[in-house]
Amino acid sequence: LLSFESRAALDAYLAGLQWAINRYDVLRTAVLTQGLSQAVQVVLREVPLVTEPLALDAGLDMRTQLQGLLDGPQTLDITQAPLLRVKVAPEPGSGRWFMQLQQHHLIMDHVGLEIIGEEIRVWAQGQEAHLPTPRLYREFVGHALHQAQTQDAAGYFRAQLGDVVEPTLPFGLVDVRGDGGAIVEAHHELPGSLSRSIRAQAKALQVSPAVLFHAAWGLVVGACSGRDEVVFGTVLSGRLQGVQEAERVLGLFINTLPLRLSLRGSVQALVSATQQRLQELLDYEQTPLSVAQQCSGVSGELPLFSAMLNYRHSAAPKDTAGRKESGTRHLGGRERSNYPFGLSVNDLGEGFSVDAQIDSSVSAQRVNGYLEAAIRGVVEALEQGGGAEALSLPLLGEAERHQQLVEWNDTQRPYPSDTCIHELFEEQAAKTPDAVAVVYEDQQLTYAQLNARSNQVAHYLVSQGVKPDTLVGLCVERSLELVVGLLGILKAGGAYVPLDPGYPAERLRYLLEDSDVGIVLSQSSLLASLPLT
Repeated sequence: LLSFESRAALDAYLAGLQWAINRYDVLRTAVLTQGLSQAVQVVLREVPLVTEPLALDAGLDMRTQLQGLLDGPQTLDITQAPLLRVKVAPEPGSGRWFMQLQQHHLIMDHVGLEIIGEEIRVWAQGQEAHLPTPRLYREFVGHALHQAQTQDAAGYFRAQLGDVVEPTLPFGLVDVRGDGGAIVEAHHELPGSLSRSIRAQAKALQVSPAVLFHAAWGLVVGACSGRDEVVFGTVLSGRLQGVQEAERVLGLFINTLPLRLSLRGSVQALVSATQQRLQELLDYEQTPLSVAQQCSGVSGELPLFSAMLNYRHSAAPKDTAGRKESGTRHLGGRERSNYPFGLSVNDLGEGFSVDAQIDSSVSAQRVNGYLEAAIRGVVEALEQGGGAEALSLPLLGEAERHQQLVEWNDTQRPYPSDTCIHELFEEQAAKTPDAVAVVYEDQQLTYAQLNARSNQVAHYLVSQGVKPDTLVGLCVERSLELVVGLLGILKAGGAYVPLDPGYPAERLRYLLEDSDVGIVLSQSSLLASLPLT
């Protein structure tokens, strides 16, 4: 979102944008699919930039409306070149103009956006003759296709992912085909002292700071998905290998590929493995993500991962003075991702900042806190030799740890201490017999139904000789019958002995032989209302 001091300043910027579109082939791109066996990228010889009106209400707060433009739904028709959209509107009551500029990631990465901004400023100063002749993006496409023919990318990813049969899904977030509308962003600056420690340890290990951040993000993803081995997407720049002068070529170079990390073992081992895996991925950095995912053992109906990390170099703009002189101001921007659990690490040259893009069901700011705790733990462990277990590193800040362990567990309530739990249950059943007492999947029982069924079990147990403190085993899956059986045992005066059906047979046999269990209730017996001994 940009603002301009006058209509003349806006028109000058639009002219510069049209000049850039004429200059670079990739900006004249459309993607066509209708009637074709596969999508094709088409580059048109001439593409005029169309300007659309932007709807602003003079009676509403301008700042709120502008923020709404960034947060609202965004769409781009990829069959229409250019994959840039411009909407403009005057500010009511002043000479200022606003512009919303949409850019699709299909045609340009972060580096390309900076190149365009820089070159438009050069053009505005009449110095475009000093710019180098642009390299064609199609040269990079040809190079990438040639590499694909000479590499066994499928063989590499089968070796890496072939035995992965479950996806890595932090907080159970599985939708990787969203439109970004439910994503919440949060920005966080890492403390200067921590940033200096990160660089010091990276230098000592002769690795990029990106390696340490990938290791730390692996720990966050593992903690949030309950796994000690994770797979998440990492964004590769695509410019490290390829055509000559790739740093000045406009187009989409970045690619996302799966990174698999085992979190078991020491921090030093985790960092070393992360460095090795990232180095290996560089040889396959233009492999389509779909190829890599198909090499895993995860069902095609599920994504291999729903978390991703983007480590990017984000130096401050080079010519803020020139932008001010042209009457242009950058008011803000927003990136959208279909991944529900994403983090961008901004390498600012000296310091670091992070931008979490997380599904609204999870706190994005909290995820930033997890990352800071993880990278701090990794650095401190490395400072002490790296021998600490990676999975032992704390990810919760002191405030959140206190909240989870103390505040959320402060559930003590007064109740009659001289009354047994099944008696308290019977009192509630008498008060609210028709209220739902227990729910399992699409089944439920009211208090009256649960009370009646548990009474049947209690009468049966008493008839079988169960007396106070008689050990009664309950071998039942999580279900309504589990609650029925447990209450029935208590009503009969017996002592409940849990026998998880998931236990190995040897363990169940040991529990029965080592204790004086008088009777065992099973799932099938409770369902049939005819308990088996």
